Amino acid sequence: MSGRVAVIGTGSWGTTLAWLLAGKGSEVALCTRTEAEACALRSERENKVFLPGVRLPDNLDITNDLAQAVDDADLVLVAVPAATMRDNLQRLRDHLSPDAILVSATKGLEPGTALRMSEVMCRELPEESWCRIAVLSGPNLAREVAAGLPTAAVAAAEDEGVAQRVQVELMTSRYLIYTNADIVGVEMGGALKNIIAITAGICDGMHYGDNAKSALMTRGLAEITRLGIAAGASPLTFAGLAGVGDLLATCASAYSRNHYVGEQLAKGRKVADIRASMKMVAEGVPTTAEACRLATRYGVRMPITTLLHTVLFEGRDLQDAIAELLNREARPELGGMQAPNLGQRNS
Repeated sequence: MSGRVAVIGTGSWGTTLAWLLAGKGSEVALCTRTEAEACALRSERENKVFLPGVRLPDNLDITNDLAQAVDDADLVLVAVPAATMRDNLQRLRDHLSPDAILVSATKGLEPGTALRMSEVMCRELPEESWCRIAVLSGPNLAREVAAGLPTAAVAAAEDEGVAQRVQVELMTSRYLIYTNADIVGVEMGGALKNIIAITAGICDGMHYGDNAKSALMTRGLAEITRLGIAAGASPLTFAGLAGVGDLLATCASAYSRNHYVGEQLAKGRKVADIRASMKMVAEGVPTTAEACRLATRYGVRMPITTLLHTVLFEGRDLQDAIAELLNREARPELGGMQAPNLGQRNS
């Protein structure tokens, strides 16, 4: 590909992606929200708010001029909170090159609609652009990637050629990219694991131990898989990087914002106070509400997610919610996770 790249979003992940691509020698523009932010990043060559201690390469162009950043870019990476994805698309759509590939690097569902980010893109971009939409997901904690530590990710697109072009552009010796055609599964895995990461943080905050946390993560993955299948995803995707891979990283890492929210809930803090004290967005909180919306729509059981919703949004006592979860009736382990009968479906 070897063309121009624009990165929209100066949070930790957007800044890391711009750092990674510029480090490869790509021509990269990082688009900020304000001129003051652009001036600070240009002069300091460091994002002191979201990625402190990481020097931004001299060849990384930093601008708040969206048209300048996006015009003639062959690849546009959007790494913004899910709640602002639509607004950012409305601002950039008139500046996209006709053949530009648009990649969502956001792991969340749109508040109020429960739409995946690629679905928001399809609603805001002309139909001829839909075939060039891709998503990026996986166990990609920004601080570790920016420290040069090795990891892997998955680029998903309905068009295999689009996924391969993203793969080639992003892949390095420390950032291995796989491709996948299951854009639904990759997005659902990336968004829903944030919910389970909050509950893992609660588990750690309550000092319930590794057995309990492992069981919680496993049953959380079952919920993610059930809802993903109902939405049209392949069950195999949730055994990959965007499923169990991302889940493990987010539930275990001290860098995880969602895990932090869970730990603070276990200390008795209110979710509104926790979120107000954070510089970065914990997508798991709004995603919990949207996942419950989807679970109702598809008729899918999500007991962990549903009980977390009552704690986050209905003021339920945390200990009471935990007691209900532990006293659920016995069920088959794989209920609702079986793969569809492809032979019958296609007959």
